[in-house]
Amino acid sequence: MPVRSHSLAWAAIAISAFAAPATAQPATETETETDAELAAALASDLATATATTAPAAPQSGLAAAAGSIMNPDLALILDIAGAWFSAADHLQTGGHDPTRTGFTLQQVELAAGKAVDPYFRFDANLVFTPEGVEVEEAYATTLALPANLQVRAGELFTRFGRINSIHPHAWAFVDQPFAIGRAFGPDGYHGPGVEVSYLTPLPWFVEVIASATDAHGEETARSFLGDSEQPIDTPRDVLGTAAVKQFFELGPDWSLLTGVSLASGPNATGPGKRSNIVGGDLYLKWRPISHARDRMLVVQTEWLHRRRQVPGRVLVDTSGYAYVVGHVARRWAVGGRWEYGTAADDAGGDDLDPEWIEARQRLSSNLTFYPTEFSRLRLQGSVDRPGWRDPIWAGFLALEVSAGAHGAHTF
Repeated sequence: MPVRSHSLAWAAIAISAFAAPATAQPATETETETDAELAAALASDLATATATTAPAAPQSGLAAAAGSIMNPDLALILDIAGAWFSAADHLQTGGHDPTRTGFTLQQVELAAGKAVDPYFRFDANLVFTPEGVEVEEAYATTLALPANLQVRAGELFTRFGRINSIHPHAWAFVDQPFAIGRAFGPDGYHGPGVEVSYLTPLPWFVEVIASATDAHGEETARSFLGDSEQPIDTPRDVLGTAAVKQFFELGPDWSLLTGVSLASGPNATGPGKRSNIVGGDLYLKWRPISHARDRMLVVQTEWLHRRRQVPGRVLVDTSGYAYVVGHVARRWAVGGRWEYGTAADDAGGDDLDPEWIEARQRLSSNLTFYPTEFSRLRLQGSVDRPGWRDPIWAGFLALEVSAGAHGAHTF
């Protein structure tokens, strides 16, 4: 019992003792009323003190955890860059690339995810830019299908190639390789649809993926229906993707991931016209066990071969990139990237890129500093050499910070 309750109780007992007559004498009416009022006041004070100081009943563990269980994991990621270009009419193709000399808010990304129940997980990525808010991804993933199957449905990045399904905050360089923007659009290859993946029972990791998405989207499907209003009349009018991913453990310090992909769907140049894009990618990683926190070497390359049927002919081009990034110390990394793209028509007959009449290549290098796992600063320079015009020089200084439950950057 609290101290105040003890004091009041003892006071009540003492007053009752003194109020009791030493000998059997009748009490007067005034004394009786006074004693009754005093006892009532003490009883009231005692009840109030007990109610005020009594501890609350402990909350069960399940009830206490219910709030956090129902709330999704949230994270905010900021990407902002200062940029300089030697020419105002640069050839950046990424929707999150720095686009002018000065400052560019590349994105503020809100990532949310949580297991809904034993059967589904829900993930969403909302991107805020000066142009507005974009639902970059919002999809459900199955968790309990038999036979090593898994399904994703909603607005999702397709798993074509390597970099397409990776969000900008996880890129090794500040800007998007121009091969992705050229083939799919500034925002990469994503849209509403469904994906099925199967993990094979082979002795090494082999995953087979198939998806169907909307073939429309100027920012996401420019080689296909783009911004046209061509309707979807048959199953052949959706954009189909197939991919095979293989992972090999080459040793305690080396690992290799390879993939082949195919995207096929209608294009907007006329009835029955189609576009096919075949891709191949490779990711090689060295991370010694003895220096896992401060040494790492990554080699990544990806190439896309595109065939587009247009009235009277077929346009063919190839684009790709290769880069090397080395973590030379716990907080420092350096990297270099080479990009190359052939012309689809040297006479200017490519309806998507009529100025692209000769090969184009771009060289980039960067230096990255990681203050912690949740922030990084990148200094990047590049020279873009399109064969049909003068070179374009560019320099970027980019800052990225993240807060919340999103995965941290590794050293």
